[in-house]
Amino acid sequence: MLGFLFRRLTAPPQRGSELFEAVTSIAREPHWYVEGKVPDTIDGRFAVLATVTALALVRLERDGKPGDLVSVALTERFIEVMESEHRELGLGDPTLGRTVRKLVRSLAVRTELWRSASDGNGDWTAATEKSLYKSGVPAGALKHSASALKRLRSKLDRVTLRDIEQGQLG
Repeated sequence: MLGFLFRRLTAPPQRGSELFEAVTSIAREPHWYVEGKVPDTIDGRFAVLATVTALALVRLERDGKPGDLVSVALTERFIEVMESEHRELGLGDPTLGRTVRKLVRSLAVRTELWRSASDGNGDWTAATEKSLYKSGVPAGALKHSASALKRLRSKLDRVTLRDIEQGQLG
């Protein structure tokens, strides 16, 4: 409603949408839940979405200020969608803000985790386990997910900032 007053402070609603749709599409791929054995639940689906989003955010850091602008747009779109989805689940106003803040904090934790793993300062398999699974996971499933995330990172590394912004992730 008051968006006209704050246009310079936030990304226009359409910014980040194409990238978020691409990230969501990757998170919906069945292999995460079949071969990777991520639980096909709200929490499991969020874990995959937040993990893929975090890898995209880490990649965007490489492009400096222009990447930061795309990162902000993606993060804002992530927040908008989380809020909308939780409203549809029936969460009311008193708890909605707290829930969305928790989800954004979870994204931030994953982003830091993947930043460390991508820099070679962390164990990729351990990062995969922490990012996608709440408790014990079969070794084959963990190996599948870790490999899939490495392939995704490689794809992200090969595409331009403009392609990423347009949702063309490789």
